[in-house]
Amino acid sequence: MPHVVTQACCGDASCVYACPVNCIHPTPDEPGFGTAEMLYIDPTTCVDCGACVTACPVGAIVPGHRLKPEQTRFAEVNAAQYGANSILGEVRFPVDMAKRLPLAPVATPGPLRAGPQHVAIVGSGPSAMYAADELLRLPNVTITMYERLDAPFGLARYGVAPDHTATRAVMHLFDDIARHERLRILLGVEVGRDLTVDELRARHDAVFWAGGAATDRPLGVAGTDAVGFAAATSLVGWYNDHPDFADAQFDLSAPRVIVIGNGNVALDVARILTADPTGLESTTIARGALDTLRRKGIREVVVVGRRGPREAAFTLPELIGLVDHQDPTIFVDPADLVGVTADPDNITEQEKLALLREISQRTYTTEELARPTIRFAFGLAPAEIRTENGTVSGVRFARNTIAADGTATPTGEILDIDAGLVLSSVGYHGVAVPGLPFDEQSGVIPNDAGRVVDGDIPVPGVYVTGWIKRGPNGFIGTNKTDSAQSVASWRHDVETRSGRLSRGN
Repeated sequence: MPHVVTQACCGDASCVYACPVNCIHPTPDEPGFGTAEMLYIDPTTCVDCGACVTACPVGAIVPGHRLKPEQTRFAEVNAAQYGANSILGEVRFPVDMAKRLPLAPVATPGPLRAGPQHVAIVGSGPSAMYAADELLRLPNVTITMYERLDAPFGLARYGVAPDHTATRAVMHLFDDIARHERLRILLGVEVGRDLTVDELRARHDAVFWAGGAATDRPLGVAGTDAVGFAAATSLVGWYNDHPDFADAQFDLSAPRVIVIGNGNVALDVARILTADPTGLESTTIARGALDTLRRKGIREVVVVGRRGPREAAFTLPELIGLVDHQDPTIFVDPADLVGVTADPDNITEQEKLALLREISQRTYTTEELARPTIRFAFGLAPAEIRTENGTVSGVRFARNTIAADGTATPTGEILDIDAGLVLSSVGYHGVAVPGLPFDEQSGVIPNDAGRVVDGDIPVPGVYVTGWIKRGPNGFIGTNKTDSAQSVASWRHDVETRSGRLSRGN
């Protein structure tokens, strides 16, 4: 029986290169790779050899006959991508063509045609660790990694939900990289506080900035300064024991929480807030957060999107994980799905809408209705955070009508929803780095294939990778190909002498 990629897929494509029959798509060389929500195994081509299982850093690939009940949907999700005229991104893969595609190329770097290279990497999250892994393939490279926190691995440690234990397992791979004899990680060192970018450039042959997108996009409505309003990422940091949120406090006594935004972070937050705390005891959740969750009064979490269900930002794997794994009762208003149709060429979109329709038609027992619930709401744009005496009392929404192209237009109708806690989850945004150019609108350091540029002029010896390079999109494993591109640009520059710095010591 063929193997199946499940929810934990991080998209780093190690499985693609391990597969001897090229049954896993999209590959990093195919147009759909950058936007795919996960990778997929063609059940008609898979020879059940298990090579991909060993290669996967997060244990996301399971033999079909060993799928757990909550994973069975993924067999259909994988197979659906390879049906007649199905697509992955922009490339069609009818089954007979998929068998004839060439194997994904495996880059085997030759020796670097230069002397010893001492490289600095700022940050230690996924993009930094994948960049280090790529650089350490070259025997004349040594790396010093600078991390401002007292523990490495960034969002892999502090951003992944504590109950997503398989996804968090990618840190085992990063541990292996961190033990390399030519990599030194300096914890508790902040660039801008302890040393400057110019000092880094003087000490090293090249600098890779992998600082991520460290802040939240502003919601842009009145009332966000009220007690009881917070960024969802601060709640994530709180329950993941992030040191920046060690003193954070969240009042979870009110019966309703509103999460504005419906991406994967929003679903993570809704799931944790409605979960039975007993089921979180064996996870890495912060003990203080767990104690607060045990005393919660939350009965409902409303996850709100300003556009329709077709445009929802959460991924299909995340929705499946929420629906099939967890305890909370989930509601979708059938009226939100009336007239909504999926792109006939987008298999993932079709599957997502089908699952939302399934949820909308569910009935629940009295016992199930007594559980904390998650309710999806669509077509509502926040107009104001309502407050009483400086404390959140709810949100005023403007109802939108959604056009076929996803455009949201206000109808003039206003809807007030009461809540004691409001969380904004509308995306991340990069932070400017003193000494480097920055695009405030997009929240990235301007770059050309990872080379930092100031206008049209390259900044010698300075490179960028991860969210601060491309914006906050993709998954943990997306950083593998992203970092490989930046390292390839650096190598080209070194070998053509265009990227070498004049070191001060």
